[in-house]
Amino acid sequence: YETENRISQQESGQLRNTGTDHEANVVQGTYSYAGPDGVTYTVNYIADENGFRASGDHLPTPPPVPAAIQRSLEINAGSRSGYSATEAFTASEPSRQYLTPHSFQRTAGYHY
Repeated sequence: YETENRISQQESGQLRNTGTDHEANVVQGTYSYAGPDGVTYTVNYIADENGFRASGDHLPTPPPVPAAIQRSLEINAGSRSGYSATEAFTASEPSRQYLTPHSFQRTAGYHY
């Protein structure tokens, strides 16, 4: 539909995986409207088993993932990305020395 004040919308839907345990309604569409600045804004969307996702040139997008965090994600993913935590980091051997409670020093009024 389209209104006199330049709002328009289109939408279609379907049932995905009919007759299975994974049936899901899928709706996709678009709507447009004239903003107060006179610019026409358009939003495209899809709603399915993964939630509602909208996109449009005027909508904010997340910043890129920093390289160090991306590398950490790849390492954590393990075999899926070709990295493993044991290859990326080497753990030092744990100390085999037992310290008695009396071997700790007292500092700043705290007792260890």
